[in-house]
Amino acid sequence: MAIITVLGSGIMASALSIPLTDNNHEVRLVGTHLDREIIDSIQDSGVHPNLELELPSSVQAFQLEELEQVIDDAEVVMSGVNSFGVEWAAEQLAPLLKPGQIVLSIAKGMGVTDEGDLRILPDVLADPVPEDAKDQLSWTAVVGPSIAGEVAVRRDTCVIFSGADQQALDRLAELFRTDRYHAWTSTDFIGTEVCAAMKNCYALGVGIATGVLETLEDADSQYRNHNFEAALFAQGAIEIEQMAKLVGSEATPHVLPSVGDMYVTSMGGRNVRVGRLLGTGMGFSQAEEELGHPTLEGAAAIGVVGAALEKLTERGVVEAEDYPLLRHLYQVVELEQPLDIPWSSFYGGER
Repeated sequence: MAIITVLGSGIMASALSIPLTDNNHEVRLVGTHLDREIIDSIQDSGVHPNLELELPSSVQAFQLEELEQVIDDAEVVMSGVNSFGVEWAAEQLAPLLKPGQIVLSIAKGMGVTDEGDLRILPDVLADPVPEDAKDQLSWTAVVGPSIAGEVAVRRDTCVIFSGADQQALDRLAELFRTDRYHAWTSTDFIGTEVCAAMKNCYALGVGIATGVLETLEDADSQYRNHNFEAALFAQGAIEIEQMAKLVGSEATPHVLPSVGDMYVTSMGGRNVRVGRLLGTGMGFSQAEEELGHPTLEGAAAIGVVGAALEKLTERGVVEAEDYPLLRHLYQVVELEQPLDIPWSSFYGGER
């Protein structure tokens, strides 16, 4: 039996306790300062209020103040926060991590330097850890098309554990792998993480097609806007591959965390809903307000990467015609400019 301590009790971090406990491992779920009601519910009834499911009895719930007490003997320490909380989680975990532990990140997004150089979030997570201690830890991530609720109710799911330490990756695959949770490994840490982050941007873009359809006079026609969706999806796949190489991946593009995850994210969720509203002509601020200001990791990544591309273009690192779809999504989301899909610039440009 292994011990896995998780910081963050959101739906994905909590759902990942299911394959672990199916394999008879002990999961210690520690809430952030925003998760107190979730932890109270699990402690009182065993039910995760957002998943609306009872978690296995081998999942123990703790408030944030108890983190130090439950991390020392953990084999795996999981950062279960979303991309907005990675820097905070890094500060919480840095003084508590022990040599030999595997640190597993689930957040999807990108960090950026002042010069516009893009970074994967596990590197951001590792920032506060002293260099000598950092080298004694195994930094890893899990990527791939994973809707949390489906994982929690044991629908078939395929993922990749990535990192630089193959032995640690094999161990994670062993801990998590069940007859429903299928695991592969990759040492292309940068490539898999970039794919997983960027797919959120383009899934938001795919959602635009539905909104555009709603503005047409024949929006109720049997003929939908799937051609539009597929075209954006394909351009997104091209730009994901380009971005992985830009950030430093030298491997073959990973289909599962790129097009696989982009597909499942495009099927619904908050990023797609905001994309639909943008497709109707609504500005991003208004769309965000209408949805109740939800956490939008796709929009956040568009803001980070779009701003970085402007700096990288000024430095001559990328060409002005590169990433036409991402650049336009940045104009629409971050700069609130009108939607005008740059079709002729896709796929290398019409000739």
